[in-house]
Amino acid sequence: MKSTIRSASNHRVVRTLKRTSPLALLTVVLLVLAVPSGMVISSAFTAPDQSLRAAASVPAWQQLPSEMSRPQGISPLLDSAPIPSPDKVAAHLESTLKTDGGGAFTALVKDAVTGQVLFDRGGSDSRIPASNMKLLTAVAALRSMGSETRFSTRVLAGQAPASVVLAGGGDVLLGAGESAPDQVVGRAGLATLARLTVQSLKENGVTGAVSVQLDDSLFTGPALNPAWSLEDVAAGETAPLYPLALNSARYDPLKTTGPRPQDSAITTAEAFAAELKTAGAASGLTVAPGVGRSGSEAAASGGPATGSGGDAGPEVLAEVQSATVSQQVDLMLQTSDNYLAEALGRMSAHADGLPAGNDGATATVMKQLTGLGVNVDTMRLADVSGLALGNRVSARQFAEVVRAITSGPDPRLRNALAGFPVAGLTGTLDDRYGDDSTAGGAGLVRAKTGTLNSVIALSGYVVDAEGRLLVFSFIGNGLMPGAAGNKAALDRSASALASCGCR
Repeated sequence: MKSTIRSASNHRVVRTLKRTSPLALLTVVLLVLAVPSGMVISSAFTAPDQSLRAAASVPAWQQLPSEMSRPQGISPLLDSAPIPSPDKVAAHLESTLKTDGGGAFTALVKDAVTGQVLFDRGGSDSRIPASNMKLLTAVAALRSMGSETRFSTRVLAGQAPASVVLAGGGDVLLGAGESAPDQVVGRAGLATLARLTVQSLKENGVTGAVSVQLDDSLFTGPALNPAWSLEDVAAGETAPLYPLALNSARYDPLKTTGPRPQDSAITTAEAFAAELKTAGAASGLTVAPGVGRSGSEAAASGGPATGSGGDAGPEVLAEVQSATVSQQVDLMLQTSDNYLAEALGRMSAHADGLPAGNDGATATVMKQLTGLGVNVDTMRLADVSGLALGNRVSARQFAEVVRAITSGPDPRLRNALAGFPVAGLTGTLDDRYGDDSTAGGAGLVRAKTGTLNSVIALSGYVVDAEGRLLVFSFIGNGLMPGAAGNKAALDRSASALASCGCR
């Protein structure tokens, strides 16, 4: 009973702090969450801390904060924390992991440090994973490109004397205004790019009318994946893929639902031309009407994917750079943006020397997972966002990927930790874990969500009540569309792991 009361109280505090200041929210995350931050590497999960060995029966990370305190990091987990008993974990999950009206859940729970399987219900069965697929894309992006890589959007001197070429380099989070260095969406701005272009044109003695062309040749293959439902495309779940877009191919950065531009490259180029017209007015420059697609000037200049500058080819007149790959991965996981996921997949393929299309993206994901030691023999990928119904991934494979992120030997993957939504607080888990049956996981569970018409999934990690880091994956297929109990079943199951004193 005390545990139940404590969990409900925790959730009320979290819910209250969400309505207050960002500082309060940060503090409760630091003080209450039983998870390390994205900068913590695997040794910090398990390094011994003698000062905590005499801790009270209620762990510090599950106690309510009594006051606001100065951030001072998170204590490492105890290496002596007991591994839960598989029988007791099963007893909890068998009572919570039940479908509402049809279909079935598969599941796998592992101890993160040892890899011991604590619960397995069809964990090796291949299932439609929905947006849990983005966990695989995150791993591929961080391994193939690195966390600090940025994508360049350039303006090149065209072949005609008074022409410029806008060259897409993979940044689909461009902003229409000035560059905003402290933002992820809009870190690179078209107004800044236009202003820098005008400066270069003036230095080159260009006057009069300037024509704008577009080079979007970086991405290859069909812009629209034939595995996607046209109804999903019409609803704005995704759109044809191009290597440059405003606001992740959204008309308005504040509206993340509804139809998207069907040619984000032309839409972006037209917006750039308008900014160029405004920026050049004081210098006597005008912009010729219309934007046309050019050849591959960007490819001739060394490729626009990362870094700055090329060895040969057209002169680079101006350049702006995106947020880092790590920041984009965090945004992708938090918001579950399909368009951003597909763009990151194509850029991962490009970094691996493969064609930057859907086939290259799926091949890169498989390659990077294999490099981690994940067995991909049964895996089938039709896209890298999880929107396609042709994807097949098992709960075991997801649990292994989450374990690689939290505790594996590749430190680059720690950069994905901060992107996992936090139950009841952030991202796609913001409005969940709000009732008595799930309050025990509020602020503690970190997991990637996934939802399609008859599919629901949740894969992530949690520290249990005795201080043991667990990774889990729950996948439901063949479910009754719209049945409210299925999402609640996954949340109750993750909360049961958070509350588990299952030695």
